Amino acid sequence: MKIVTFAGSSSTQSINKRLATYAAGLFQESQLEVLDLNDYELPLFSLDKEQVLGKPAIARAFLDKMESADVLVLSLAEHNGSYSTAFKNIYDWASRQKKEVFDNTPMLLMATSPGGRGGSSVLETAKSTMPHYGGNIKAVFSLPSFHNNFDVEAGKISNNELDAALKDIIRDFDYAKKDS
Repeated sequence: MKIVTFAGSSSTQSINKRLATYAAGLFQESQLEVLDLNDYELPLFSLDKEQVLGKPAIARAFLDKMESADVLVLSLAEHNGSYSTAFKNIYDWASRQKKEVFDNTPMLLMATSPGGRGGSSVLETAKSTMPHYGGNIKAVFSLPSFHNNFDVEAGKISNNELDAALKDIIRDFDYAKKDS
C-alpha cells in the first residue's frame, strides 16, 4: 500500500509536515512517500497566468502523486484561518487540469498549530470544500498546542491520550476508494 503524505505548508520547519510524516508512518505494511510543496512552486494562479503558462507540468506532477496513492495523509497549516498560499496555489493550478485533485483516494486529513485550537478553522474549510475536488476524507485529526504535545526530537506525539486517539483512527481507517 502506498501512502503519500505532505503538509499544506512550504515551511522547511513545518510542524504539519512533522505530524503528517509521523501519522503516515503509523500505517502498517506501507510504502511512504513524503512530498514537499516547495517542489511544486508556481506563480500565483490567475486566469492571465494560465493563458500564458497553460497547464504546467509541475501541476500535472502533483496530480500524478495524488493518483499514485492508495492513501493520502495531509496535514494543513492554518494561515489566518484558512489554507496556506503554497497549498492553495498548487491546489488551484492542479484543479484546472483535473477537478478531482485528490482522485477520491482515502484521506486522513489533519492539522496542528502552536495554539489550542489545532488548526480547527482550516480543517472545517477543508472538510466542506475538498469533497468537491475528489477529497475522500475518511478521518480527521487535530493536534492542539503542537509544542506541548509533540516531541520534535523523537518525531512523535508526546501526549499519550492524543497519540492513542491518532493510533485508533489509523487502526480503524477505511481504505475504500470512492468511484471516480
